[in-house]
Amino acid sequence: MTDISSRQEAIAEIQVAEGEEKLGSELQETEREEEEEKARCEWDFHLSTFISNSCNNSINGSACDTLGVLEFDPSGNFLASGGIARKIRIYNVNSLLQEEREGGRLVSLDHGNACNFYMCTPAKLSSLKWKPGWGSRVLGSGDYDGVVMEYDLEKKMPVFERDEHGGRRVWSIDYCHSDPVLGASGSDDGTMQMWDPRCVDDGKCLAKVQPSKQCNPVCCVEFNPFKGPIVAVGCADRRVYAYDIRKMTDPLFVLDGHQKAVTYIRFLDERTIVSSSVDGCLKMWDGENQHVIRTYKGHDNSRRFVGLSVWRPGGLICCGSESNQVYVYDKRWGEPIWVYGREPTGLTGFDHGFVSSVCWQQKEENQCTLVAGDSDGVLRVFSGKRR
Repeated sequence: MTDISSRQEAIAEIQVAEGEEKLGSELQETEREEEEEKARCEWDFHLSTFISNSCNNSINGSACDTLGVLEFDPSGNFLASGGIARKIRIYNVNSLLQEEREGGRLVSLDHGNACNFYMCTPAKLSSLKWKPGWGSRVLGSGDYDGVVMEYDLEKKMPVFERDEHGGRRVWSIDYCHSDPVLGASGSDDGTMQMWDPRCVDDGKCLAKVQPSKQCNPVCCVEFNPFKGPIVAVGCADRRVYAYDIRKMTDPLFVLDGHQKAVTYIRFLDERTIVSSSVDGCLKMWDGENQHVIRTYKGHDNSRRFVGLSVWRPGGLICCGSESNQVYVYDKRWGEPIWVYGREPTGLTGFDHGFVSSVCWQQKEENQCTLVAGDSDGVLRVFSGKRR
C-alpha cells in the first residue's frame, strides 16, 4: 500500500513539474511575442521621395535600367547607383530628402534632375564601392564584362582598369579597411582576386583563391570593416568562406547552412555576419563559433539578386524581394518588422518587377534613411524614426 502511494505521489510530482515547465515555456513564448510586437512598433517608416526615369514620374520605369547596386559614401552625403543602363549616377543626399521643405508630402523627381551628374560606363554594372581614404572622390566598379575600374569623380573619368577575370562577370568588389589601397573582386570564373592599383601591369593580382573545388561562381566579397585583414566570400556552392589576406592558402572558417547560392554578405559587427541566399532566407552567423544565430524569412527570393544592407547603429537589416517589396528585419527577430509595397496579384512567374538593390545610410541611432532600387529603374527613399 505504501509503495502504491509513493508511486502516485511521484507521478503527481512529475505531472506538476511538467505542468510548470509547459507553463514556463508558454510564458516565454508570450514574452517573446510581446517583445517582437514591441520591435514592430518601435520604428515608423514612410516613403519620402520617389525618383523615376520618365519625365512625368509615372510608376512605370524602364526595364532596361534595373538598379543593381546602391552605395552611400562614407560620409553619408552622396549616393551612387549603377546597373543595366551602363551609367553611374551620383546624387547629393540632401537633394533626395526634400520632404521637410515640402511639408511632409511625398516628393516625386526625375533621375535627370535629381542626380548631380552621371558617367557612362563600357558595360553593365554589378557592383560599386567607394574607396576608403579618398573621401567622396574615388569610386570602384565591377561589371558584366569582368572588368574592375576606378573612377575619379572630380575629373569624371576612369583612372584604373584591370581585366583579370577572363571576361567573366564580376559580381562584387570591395576595399580593405585596414589597408585601403587593396581591393578584391569576386567573379563567375570561380575566383576571388586581391589587387593593388599601384602595382605595375594594371593592378597585377596579389593573391587568388578558388573557394569551391567545383569552381562555382563567387557572388559576393566583403572585408571586415571592424577587425583587421579579414575578407569573407559568398559562393554559389551555398557556403561563406573567410580568409586572412596575409595567408590565403586555406580559409579561416567556412559557414555552411544555406540551401542555394549565397548572393550577399554584410558584417553587422566584428564577429557577426549576415548572409543572403536565393534559398529565400537571410542568416546571421557568429563568425568566431561558426554557428547560425538566427534565420530571417518572409521575403521572396529564389533566383535574383535583391540586395542586402545592414544599418549597424539601429541593428536593422533590409533586403528586397522578387515580389517587388522592401523588407526590414530587426536583428533580434526572424520575422520582418516592416514591409513596403503590395504583393503582386493576378501575375504568374516573374512577369512583375522586383526590388533589386537596397542600402542604408550609416548615420545616427534614432532615425535613418533607406534607399531601394527596382528592376524598372525606380529609386525610392524611405525615412525611418524611432518612436
